[in-house]
Order: sequence, then structure tokens, then C-alpha cells
Amino acid sequence: MAKPGKIAAKAVDVADSYAVRLMQHLVVPTFVIDPKRRVVIWNRACERLTGVAASEVIGTSKHWQAFYETKRPCLADLVALDRPEQLPEFYSEYAARGHNGLGFSAENWCVMPKLGSQLYLAIDAGPIHDEAGNLIAVVETLRDLTDQKRAEMALKELATKDGLTGLANRRAFDQQLMSEWERAQRTQKPMALLFVDVDHFKLFNDRHGHQSGDECLRAVATVVSGHAVRPLDLASRYGGEEFALILPEMDCDAACAIADEIRIAVMALRIAHGASGAGDHVTLSVGVASHIPGEADGSPDRLLGAADQALYAAKRLGRNRVICTERLLAEFAGLGRDIAQVPGRTARKSA
Repeated sequence: MAKPGKIAAKAVDVADSYAVRLMQHLVVPTFVIDPKRRVVIWNRACERLTGVAASEVIGTSKHWQAFYETKRPCLADLVALDRPEQLPEFYSEYAARGHNGLGFSAENWCVMPKLGSQLYLAIDAGPIHDEAGNLIAVVETLRDLTDQKRAEMALKELATKDGLTGLANRRAFDQQLMSEWERAQRTQKPMALLFVDVDHFKLFNDRHGHQSGDECLRAVATVVSGHAVRPLDLASRYGGEEFALILPEMDCDAACAIADEIRIAVMALRIAHGASGAGDHVTLSVGVASHIPGEADGSPDRLLGAADQALYAAKRLGRNRVICTERLLAEFAGLGRDIAQVPGRTARKSA
């Protein structure tokens, strides 16, 4: 007759064997690491997801190579190390479900070197403890959300892109302007804004038709966007024939230089205009403002108003020019004009 201890041990061995076989055949991609972060299970679904065979990783700590090109911890590693504070460093979306207890959840893009294509994965990793509370393993499961993520990104792009020009739309502009304004308040660095307007655009449409007008706007948009070269620069279609360019950490002189480059580049396109009262080719007027927001500046209205006023001044001074708010008084004084007569946006759209 078998002794109770042997029966219990055999039952545990059977249970362990059954659990391993069950995990191997799960349709959910799963791998398991031990407390030393060595792979002990790499199931078939995980092989299919990553293109990495179990034989390549079992007994090693090279599981990261299935997901990334450079060495970094996987979510299971952070659970094994109990490092919730490192989640923001490695994952765009994350949650710690309990200190040293329930594990972590995260989402991010993975390079997937064996597949040669990126996947957006939802990841869950949880610890397994023995009866004494000691860590004996960490289980990581993976879900491929690539299709959903790409669809979400496409919808987001549709919501923030102008359909005609492909630039950011007014909604995206407003959001970025406020975000950069708040950042400029924190850093106390200047922030520049350009308003770019196509001269005599109504006359252009009347003469050449709306299809040509759309082609003209797309050509101008290409030039404007070509000058939003830094990561936080934003080129947008502000409305109608008007474009806006947000240039963080830039003073008025540097912004004016960019504005003039845009103006000259559009002239170089030599888009035929020829309407009565306009020149032979399409030109631009550009208003430029730059400001370091103080604590009392609760919104970017001051910057918007200054750029708007500079653009109106460029129109009144003859179009096809760049005017910066810092030079506005001098420009009008040189022509014997009264700056107090310069109105705001409500009086300007006849241009």
C-alpha cells in the first residue's frame, strides 16, 4: 500500500505536468519565467506570435529578443523584480494591479525582429507564489491588438487632419497651441506663431475655378509643412486660405526668417494668378508673433491676437510681405499710418 506522502507527491507531479501541458496548448500566447528570469515555458501560441521557437529561449533570459532589437526588460521581468516604478520608462500604457501581488498590465509597440514587422501588444504579467509567499514563477500573456490600434490611429488622424491639404486641422491646432503655451510658461522660453494667408485668393478662385483653388492651397500647404521640421513644430490649415505654424522655443527674428523662406518658396512656385488687382503669380502675406508667457497669461489669446494683427498689417501695407509684431509700429510709422487703426480678425477676411 502506497504511503500518504508518496501519494501526495505523485498528485502534485501530475498536477504540475497537467498545468504545463495545458499552458503549452493554450490559444493565448504565454510564456513563464522563473525567479532568476529564465524561460521555463514558451507555448506554441507564443511561437506563432513571435516567430521564435521554444528551443531558442527555454532555459535562457533571452526572451526580450523575441520582441525588441535592443536589450530591455519584458513585463514579466518587471514583475519578477517588483519594479512598478519602471513601467513608465518602458510602456506607453500601463497599470500596476497590486504591489508584489497581482502583477502588471501594459500595452506598447514591439519590433518583433523575427517577423520583420511591428505589433501592438496588450500584455499581462502576474506572479505565482508558493504557500510561504515565495515567488516561484511569473506568467506573461500577450494579445495582438495591432489591427485595433491601427484603426484607432486612423480614426484619430481623420479627426485631426484637414481633408484637403493633409495638414493638422483647426481642432489639432487649438490643442497643440494650448499645450505648447503651457510648456512655454513652465520653461520661460519664447513661442512663435505664424499666420500665413494667400493673397487675393477669392479673386484667384473667381478667375481659375475652385478646383485650381484647391490645387493652389495644397501647393501652399506643402511649402508651409516643409518648414515644420522639429518634432514639436505644427503646420495647420487654420481656415479657408489661411494657414498657421506653431514654432516652440523660437524668437521673433528666427520666426520671421522662416516666414520669409515660406513666402519666397511660394513665389518660386510661380502659380499663375493674373486676376485684376492681383499680381501675375500667387503670393503670401505672413503675420508673425513671439511671446514668453508669464504667470498671468492664462491662455494664448495674446499670441493669437498679435499674430492676427501682424497679418492684417501685412495686408494693409501691400501684401506679399512678412510683418512681425515687434516691427509693426516701425512699419506703420514709416508709412505715416496710425497703428491704432489696425483692427482685428473680424475686419480682415476680405483679403
